Amino acid sequence: MELIEAHGLAITEFDRRVRRVRPEQWTLGTPCEKWSVRDLVAHLVHEQLWAPELLAGCTVEQVGDRFDGDVLGSDPLHSWVLAAAAAREAWITPKALLRPVHLSYGKTTAVEYGWQMTADLTVHAWDLARAIGADVELNDGLVSAVLEYLEPNASEWRAAGVFGPAVDVPADADPLSRLLGVTGRTP
Repeated sequence: MELIEAHGLAITEFDRRVRRVRPEQWTLGTPCEKWSVRDLVAHLVHEQLWAPELLAGCTVEQVGDRFDGDVLGSDPLHSWVLAAAAAREAWITPKALLRPVHLSYGKTTAVEYGWQMTADLTVHAWDLARAIGADVELNDGLVSAVLEYLEPNASEWRAAGVFGPAVDVPADADPLSRLLGVTGRTP
């Protein structure tokens, strides 16, 4: 699966879950230690707000503290929809994947950044679904693509503190269970 298709599916998967959050669910805990549903959605909104800036060539220093603070305001769903739409537009801009991107740890390719964003959206779609009691099944092709991207580098992500310890799953487990195990989640 190509990156742009995977990214679109990942945004859609997360979007489906955000739209199901009921007012009383924003304070619920999630599989992400120390994050409530609101914290999790704020994390993804924050990432989406950065994407257009970084894909346009801005450095972290140039963006500065523009997106610090409460990015959800009084209407978290509306904040998500606006940020996701702007991010998606930036990703599908012609030649967006050909540009270098400046991240906090240095310069990388837009393709690498795109897979990082896609993986985060995908895994957090499951986290959000689990937290609010929604359908946890994700698009099979998307899961396989993200697993293919993450599996070879999971130890690096784990060392950087992005994932918790891997959770063992059976060798014949389905791709979603394998993805969750690799990212430190219990299927």
